[in-house]
Amino acid sequence: MGSDLKGNAVIGQSGGPTHVINQSLVGCVEVLKESANVEKILGAHHAVRGIIEEDFIELQDLPQDRLDRIAETPSAALGSSRDKPDDAYCEKIFKVFEKHNVRFFFYAGGNDSSDTCRIVNEKAKSAGYELHAFHIPKTIDNDLVCNDHTPGFGSAARFVAQAFMGDNLDNRALPGIKINVVMGRHAGWLTAASILGRSGEDDGPHLVYVPEVAFDSVKFCQDVDKVYSKHGRCLIAVSEGIHDADGNPMAAKLAEQQGHHVEKDAHGNVQLSGSGALGDFLAQEIKNYLGKKTRVRADTFGYLQRCMVGTASPVDQLEAREAGREAARQALAGDFDGSIAIQRVSDNPYRVEYKRIELSDVAAKTRTLPLDFINTENNNILDSFKDYLGPIVGDLPPVEFLRAQ
Repeated sequence: MGSDLKGNAVIGQSGGPTHVINQSLVGCVEVLKESANVEKILGAHHAVRGIIEEDFIELQDLPQDRLDRIAETPSAALGSSRDKPDDAYCEKIFKVFEKHNVRFFFYAGGNDSSDTCRIVNEKAKSAGYELHAFHIPKTIDNDLVCNDHTPGFGSAARFVAQAFMGDNLDNRALPGIKINVVMGRHAGWLTAASILGRSGEDDGPHLVYVPEVAFDSVKFCQDVDKVYSKHGRCLIAVSEGIHDADGNPMAAKLAEQQGHHVEKDAHGNVQLSGSGALGDFLAQEIKNYLGKKTRVRADTFGYLQRCMVGTASPVDQLEAREAGREAARQALAGDFDGSIAIQRVSDNPYRVEYKRIELSDVAAKTRTLPLDFINTENNNILDSFKDYLGPIVGDLPPVEFLRAQ
């Protein structure tokens, strides 16, 4: 059963770019191009900012070969935005939609983006204006509720896993203590992905710290000392959002203890991404605790995790495209609004389904890493997490090294 509603469609891409958000864009365009109900497909240049400025890129006449190249390209082809629309902002969006006869709205992003869809849709309903608004899931943080996983996560997790495999080999060759800080303000999914390439008892990361478990800097140093004494080296994965038992971000707490100042973003949050401060502070804590000359280094992956060319997960690419297609199919079929959720229905063989859920189910909510995957006593991730993550990431490159007899 389809809808007889006719008009234009707007597609936007919000928040941080990913390896596969363009797959969702192209999947949506492919379905809309085949519908007689859609006249123009308008890409919002830089997301909601582009909408209120009426800055659109027409997409309906793009040839398939170019669409395929766009789909394979990381980042956000339309440009993105960090704007978080409030009620007044969404009123401006709706007025533009009225002016341009926009009847279908698709917004790829995280939970803030789903909330934008919800508010705009409510504006339309209040005005008696028929609008079909759909949220397309996207976030490397993997923190959208009602989803088994989100488009973008599998590819970012693949990058993190391979980066730690490489760092583990580096750490074997030149033993020392190495800290890698991984994105994740509230959820540790991406940091947990660091264990996927771990195959032996002495493989790193040897310690993994996520926001779901309160961080104790004294125990941290004790844990590092224990691993270093056993293996002569220690590789550590740390979520940028680790905090103490009172919820204070460690980036800010350690900065204060060590006499430093930390930046805050436009929303008043301690700046975590784009800063190497946390890794440097943790490295200094270890040096102070050990009280001896020890090789301690820290890296912050930051934006590298989002758009590295050539590292996308094939499964992530396919699922992101299908999520975009399903959003378009649902909207054209007559559903007025919703978010597309990826839900796993089988592990062996791996299989997922795409479900329409209510925008209110996902908006402004955060899905954290279950404690079932965390070794809270030893600050690590259990190998059972590999069973969950493996099919999403795909096969990793094999590695080999020589051991002393």
